[in-house]
Amino acid sequence: MQDFRNLEVWRRAHQLTLQIYKLTDGFPRSEMFGLSSQLRRAAASVATNLAEGCGRTQGEFGRIVQISFGSACEVEYELLLAKDLGLVPTSEYGVMSDELISIKRMLASLMNRLQIGLAASGRPKRANVKPATGMS
Repeated sequence: MQDFRNLEVWRRAHQLTLQIYKLTDGFPRSEMFGLSSQLRRAAASVATNLAEGCGRTQGEFGRIVQISFGSACEVEYELLLAKDLGLVPTSEYGVMSDELISIKRMLASLMNRLQIGLAASGRPKRANVKPATGMS
């Protein structure tokens, strides 16, 4: 078991979630229960799942990281939709999209490391992944 706050990918996902909350504050009131809510939930899901996974076995954590990756893909589309609807300026979209791509790469790297560790041991063990210091 490890502290999720030690994972660089969690820190970056958390920061992106904070940015998305600020961004969606400016969405029209009509989107409060639509795109704004969905985007916030999907963004928070990336970091939330990573936090949950840190208390699980390595195999379970690997599956949870895959779920986080899926949530990141959902955020990626919802941001694109918000941009295409004129709710997000293109420049802001570009910065957030680049960060999402970076986070997805980190998640993919983490999934690979977990799969390699699980294959090497042949049995489930507590998640004990070294904190990522950057992109792999």
